Amino acid sequence: MEVIVCQDIATLGKTGDVVKVKAGYARNYLIPRQLAVAATKDNLKKIAARKAKEQAADDARRSEAAGIAEKLAKVSCTVLVEVNEQDKLYGSVTENDILRALETEGFKYERKDLVIEKTVDELGIFEIGVRLHPEVTGKFRLWVTKK
Repeated sequence: MEVIVCQDIATLGKTGDVVKVKAGYARNYLIPRQLAVAATKDNLKKIAARKAKEQAADDARRSEAAGIAEKLAKVSCTVLVEVNEQDKLYGSVTENDILRALETEGFKYERKDLVIEKTVDELGIFEIGVRLHPEVTGKFRLWVTKK
């Protein structure tokens, strides 16, 4: 029996996929729990329309994220830290410090959105990424200077 998956199921497929399953599995488990619907012509048309609408919305979000990434590329944040005589930091610059510096520039994000390739534990200039969309990551410059 062919069914259309309504929710992402790791062992079965993603939303909108048409998969072949045993009739008992579909009748007794998938359809009653609204995890899938029978693959009829009407249901296929509905799913195709929903996929097109979701794709258009995702394209709009991606283009908006690309615009924000361009603005973010022009941003340069500064974090002042205390150092010892050899210009070594006493600790490292944390994600919260970076978010605070970014917020002073007018951008507000969460810790999970930051993409830090290596720890910021010395003075200098660093490229920090911000995940704006699953396919778009914006980068900005972080200047770490001593007080």
